[in-house]
Amino acid sequence: MIRIYHNPRCRKSRAGLEFVKLLNQPYEIIDYLKNPLSEEDLTELISFLGIKPHDLLRKQEAFYKDELKGKNISQKEMIEIMTANPTLIKRPIVVVNKKAVWADPPENILNII
Repeated sequence: MIRIYHNPRCRKSRAGLEFVKLLNQPYEIIDYLKNPLSEEDLTELISFLGIKPHDLLRKQEAFYKDELKGKNISQKEMIEIMTANPTLIKRPIVVVNKKAVWADPPENILNII
């Protein structure tokens, strides 16, 4: 089963979802703004991606620019911040069998299928 962490208001996220639909495989949509991730869920997702929390951060967000830019923040603290402020998480993220990709561009999904 394909899981896509999705924000329906985001153009890139909608493009990722359309690509998932074209794969003709079962999928689950997780609107992580309506159903925020727990710290444990986000930590697991980051491990599936094989990255550090800072790599999943949307640096164009006003909250980042106003509150976080230039600060030395630990990985644990960054996960806490992103859990409390899910708009900071890059999207869409697609997960298949404990492997994940940031699906921008959507063709990145093919790397885990």
